Amino acid sequence: MASDQTVPADAVGSAIDSVSVLSEDSRRRMFSFIRRAGHAVTRDEAAASVGISRKLAAFHLDKLVDAGLLRARYETPGGIRKVGRRPKVYEPTDAQITVSIPDRRHELLADLLLDAVLTEGADENATQAAMRIAGQRGRQLGEAAREEIRPGRLGPERGLTVCEGLLEGYGYEPVREAPNRLRLRNCPFHPLAAKAPDLVCGMNQAFLGGYLTGLEVGGIRAVLAPEPGECCVRLGPDGPDHDD
Repeated sequence: MASDQTVPADAVGSAIDSVSVLSEDSRRRMFSFIRRAGHAVTRDEAAASVGISRKLAAFHLDKLVDAGLLRARYETPGGIRKVGRRPKVYEPTDAQITVSIPDRRHELLADLLLDAVLTEGADENATQAAMRIAGQRGRQLGEAAREEIRPGRLGPERGLTVCEGLLEGYGYEPVREAPNRLRLRNCPFHPLAAKAPDLVCGMNQAFLGGYLTGLEVGGIRAVLAPEPGECCVRLGPDGPDHDD
């Protein structure tokens, strides 16, 4: 989960597509050559790097561009303007490919902990700062989602339906156990949660609770309900019929 508070709808699928593009040997070798080159690479240079024709190299390079791994533009090598069409050159994008099944979000945990370290107040300890930051981040996401979709009043059932989109995008694998109850089948922070369950599970609960607050979902809260192999948090009724 990135700090810009957005999640691609199909991030895992996009990463798998990128990995699939790199499964072809010549394509993978050209991509590696271009990443190390330190300058924009022409089709001729890319073709020579793997010993294939310029036409075949162009085919593979365009596949890498379509996958978001390379960007293409027209430029004269050396910056010298010559008569005629400028050659097409290729350079790597900032795309990072990570495929994890089930989904893991260790970068989110690291980002939250870094913010906690940088903003820890004199009246709180490190754990309290981490809980505060996790709750704030979740609330910001909820507020942003509410501003975007403008759902009006959200009761338990409709509120959980809205929540499922975020939870699916962050790898929680939500399952509706009942109209007013969501079980989260995957822990995005595994196996780190097993090393410090009080800290990580507490941050997870604060994050999801903050999201419910920001989204203004009524009658639902994030409760700790650990199960082996699943997320430690469940979204359920905020009342006497909840299970702690």
